[in-house]
Amino acid sequence: MGQVIAIHISAEVSAPMRSLERANILTDFGLEGDRKARPGSKRQVLIISAEILEEFGLQPGDVRENLTTRGIDIMALERGQRVRIGPVLLETTVPCTPCDFMDSLRPGLQEESRGRRGMLFRVLEGGQVRVGDPVIVLD
Repeated sequence: MGQVIAIHISAEVSAPMRSLERANILTDFGLEGDRKARPGSKRQVLIISAEILEEFGLQPGDVRENLTTRGIDIMALERGQRVRIGPVLLETTVPCTPCDFMDSLRPGLQEESRGRRGMLFRVLEGGQVRVGDPVIVLD
């Protein structure tokens, strides 16, 4: 079992990430107020492990993830696996492909983060998520 250690959203492209203590995650949409949230998308929520960020020398929110977790290997999840965070039920869709933004953080980070950039999810059941909530892999 893991734990949510940070929550972030960004209202606009290139806008700074805003740290939250709690967020509403809407069914088949994503985090309320986040620019990437949209119905039908397989990219509704981006989660990365704090352990990966630490290896890269980065802080929560630096790679523009929505949720940062600790104690769970997010990258080991397979497509279709479900994760419960508080009342929210997420389904794993695909790994997040590193983009040029990663190299803006540190040259070479795009390549270094390949296969470790975080995992994308769609929202099956919405609700409110808080920092400190447990992260439980269901299947």
